[in-house]
Amino acid sequence: MNALLLFALVSAASAFYLSEQDEFHFKSWMAQQNKVYSLKEYYERLQIFTENKRRIDKHNEGNHSFTMGLNQFSDMTFSEFRKSFLWSEPQNCSATRGNYLSSNGPYPDSIDWRNKGNYVTDVKNQGGCGSCWTFSTTGCLESVTAITHGKLVPLSEQQLVDCAQDFNNHGCNGGLPSQAFEYIMYSKGLMAETDYPYTAIEGVCKYDPKAAIAYVREVMNITAYDEMGMVDAVATRNPVSFAFEVTPDFMHYHQGVYTSTKCDNTTDKVNHAVLAVGYGKDNGSPYWIVKNSWSSDWGINGYFLIERGKNMCGLAACSSFPVL
Repeated sequence: MNALLLFALVSAASAFYLSEQDEFHFKSWMAQQNKVYSLKEYYERLQIFTENKRRIDKHNEGNHSFTMGLNQFSDMTFSEFRKSFLWSEPQNCSATRGNYLSSNGPYPDSIDWRNKGNYVTDVKNQGGCGSCWTFSTTGCLESVTAITHGKLVPLSEQQLVDCAQDFNNHGCNGGLPSQAFEYIMYSKGLMAETDYPYTAIEGVCKYDPKAAIAYVREVMNITAYDEMGMVDAVATRNPVSFAFEVTPDFMHYHQGVYTSTKCDNTTDKVNHAVLAVGYGKDNGSPYWIVKNSWSSDWGINGYFLIERGKNMCGLAACSSFPVL
């Protein structure tokens, strides 16, 4: 690289008032995350990382119900993150009028399906593909199958990425668990993860009905915004798939009960699908226990807590689960 370009890069970084300590934190994070950059990219990522870290530090100095922290996404802008890990296609939630009838309680004060038996698979990693909807789908069907039949087996997200387009799903560009459950129901099954492994790239459909090991007889859609219906289902039936809107602060979530005034509570803005495996309270504040698909290195070993009872970030806009 010529001296003039190097000077320009260094000058640009200096204009952002980067300190030796900023660079030390970045290099430490790089080593932890096994990151390697070209010289040009190094200074670009250093600036983004420092902006993110300053935002995180400022948040953590305030009085909030959750803390933020550095993670595998800390060298990315939210625009880059959204393009790689969230839906790029708008999703029209189909559960506006649901078919799930609540039992009307009473409900336990807290429940966590991870502690009730071998009912929840390990946290997975969707990689740089907006396929969260497939992980929410498999996570829910894995749990429902284990609760019903007593055997927990990881299921294939890749089959859904490759094969479920006719049900208004879009591979790495987004989809909805309710529509994925419908695909499984009409296609008569879903294969095991070991038989149809995940690649994080949309490919040619290789579904073999003879190799299917999990099935759906009916799809239960909980009426839009009926968060108590979600409580009923999780308390009395099984984990529940849902979608919500991810905004920039959630990208840096570390621990605590997430709440936000920057997200929407309608069906129009949901851009990420996850799995509610339980609920509880923290100092009187109700929350959901949620399994994510950004690896166990993110959040609370791959999970997060989000405020319950206020349709936070539209989480009650489109929730569903399968019946076997």
